[in-house]
Amino acid sequence: MKLLSNINSPADLKQLTVEQLPELAAEIRTAICDQVSRTGGHLAPNLGVVELTIALHYVFDFGHDRLLFDVGHQCYPHKLLTGRLPMLDKLRTREGMAGFPEPRESPYDLFSVGHAGTGISTAVGMARGDLLNKESFEPQERPDGRRVVTLIGDASIVNGVAMEGLNNAGTLRRQFLVVLNDNGMSIAKPQGAMARYFDRLRISNIYTGMKREAHRVLARIPGGSLLEEAYHRTGEMTKAMIAEGSWFEHFGLLTVGPIDGHDLPMLVEYLAEAKDFDRPLVLHVKTIKGKGFSFSEGDACKFHSPAAFQMDPDGCRVEMKKGGRSFTAAFADALIDVMERDDKVVACTAAMPDGTGLNKVMPLFPDRTWDVGICESHAMDMMAGLAKTGYKPFFAVYSTFLQRAFDQAFQEVSLQGLSVRLCLDRAGLVGGDGAVHHGFCDVALLRSLPGAALTAAIDEPSLRAALEFMRTYEDGLSAVRYPRDNVPVRFIEQDCPSFELGKARLLIGDPEHADVAVLAFGTLALDAVLAAESVAGEAHTAVYDARFAKPVDTELIRSLIERGTPVLTIEDHAVVGGFGAAVLEAASEMGLDTARIHRLGLPDSWIHQDSRPSQLAEVGLDAPAIARAIRAMMDTAGTRPKTPGRTVNIESKRVTSAPIPSR
Repeated sequence: MKLLSNINSPADLKQLTVEQLPELAAEIRTAICDQVSRTGGHLAPNLGVVELTIALHYVFDFGHDRLLFDVGHQCYPHKLLTGRLPMLDKLRTREGMAGFPEPRESPYDLFSVGHAGTGISTAVGMARGDLLNKESFEPQERPDGRRVVTLIGDASIVNGVAMEGLNNAGTLRRQFLVVLNDNGMSIAKPQGAMARYFDRLRISNIYTGMKREAHRVLARIPGGSLLEEAYHRTGEMTKAMIAEGSWFEHFGLLTVGPIDGHDLPMLVEYLAEAKDFDRPLVLHVKTIKGKGFSFSEGDACKFHSPAAFQMDPDGCRVEMKKGGRSFTAAFADALIDVMERDDKVVACTAAMPDGTGLNKVMPLFPDRTWDVGICESHAMDMMAGLAKTGYKPFFAVYSTFLQRAFDQAFQEVSLQGLSVRLCLDRAGLVGGDGAVHHGFCDVALLRSLPGAALTAAIDEPSLRAALEFMRTYEDGLSAVRYPRDNVPVRFIEQDCPSFELGKARLLIGDPEHADVAVLAFGTLALDAVLAAESVAGEAHTAVYDARFAKPVDTELIRSLIERGTPVLTIEDHAVVGGFGAAVLEAASEMGLDTARIHRLGLPDSWIHQDSRPSQLAEVGLDAPAIARAIRAMMDTAGTRPKTPGRTVNIESKRVTSAPIPSR
């Protein structure tokens, strides 16, 4: 990597000739692929934007100008060009490079970005701020002012927020560049009328001839900026030749392209012209997702965000490393079973058929499953419409993306008394994707909705039981949450009782003689079991799979508190508004003493990228930390002698109201 190893900032990039840039692009692709093959990460989306990112940094000065990402998983080349090559070997860990733009790492990253559709709107805000601060680029008055560029791709242009951003971008009276990375893909195959529009444009023979004619005509325009002359002097005919059509112009943005996003000289030429254009402009760039390796180009969905894999020396064939059975795979099989038994069950996802497991379900039920693209709000409302017509809709969505559809869950689902069923993958801590993707507030959001039934699965049998409960629950919205993890097998051989609204399940221990009762919501119940077994010689612990965060098991809570048993609640969710808060509220409403209820959960602070086990240990939610909490509760209750010289920190900084010793 003779070129990349010498790039410590975009200033070094600008020392290269245009003829050297393809060699640099090849080195960046090799570096990214080698690292992702070892650690996993976003591969195909980053391979597709290598040339585009190089050209952007070659033309603009993003130490001064503004670069805002939409769909932040396209940022690896950008990070390597801004001095972060030494951080690549610890990709997606606390010591290394985050997988998304991260302002803590570099001033070149303006926002932490992990959700789609936001880039245009935040760019409009910065463009307006620079205008107010008199720092914006103006061809005559401030030629050295700040320019604003937003890079949007992976079909997030169809997101409703992106549409709102475009609508406002067209009102700007200044330079503003939207680079549309059109790779013919979303995270999966893009959906909807707009996707078909771009498909027609890309394959149109008319466009190919139109582009050649546009170059011929524009080349004869004497003097001045190519785009400015084209727009201001040659009239509607030439403007039509350089524009792809009138769609973006309805928003007030001139559009150029599509152009080849892997042709570096052409990209540099077009961006150099766009740099000085003094009004909003869309540059439509056609790229290939997964560019550079046959395996990633051939299956961009599979290699969107793969786990670690082994690659042949020729780079033509790969073998995915085997892992355990994931909750996602278990969910897919469970949903298939439900849909086979009930022809009123329908399902959808928002651009995540692979990530949620619906890719396995959709071929079997093509008329009862849908991928709506990156449109979570629409998906929720569509599910409400299906519920209104007598169907039983299941919406498979990452917990972190549910937040984008909360208003619809409130207005069109709960307020109407409709039964939409939410299957919340990636709930809790998600590991390498970090803070932008943690599912830490789904319970707090949904618990506020009247009639909602909120469940969590601890393994595959309980996930199946939860889906069956939801299938028959007709009193409002329901949800089941499960993590980005493999399904545990500890209780796989035991009968899994059916879910009964608001009832917990005892996993181990004797409630009548328990020194501590642990009520765990979700898979941390298994960690609680390990913790209880590790302190078996010191404390008798009863561990419950709480099953419901709404309604909680009030009968169990009352019996434990009236018996004088200290209660520890555990959840892979924020302590603010989560399961533990629900237990405290229920006890208070029953007039019970809450002094012996302690909560473990995610702290009121951001948890950045690392492995999921490391994150759980960091916040005091792994088995050793739970064991320490049980011992601390015993000490506080005075049921066993404190260890000499040992200090119990009742108010740990990492959790709320949880008696965990400082680590």
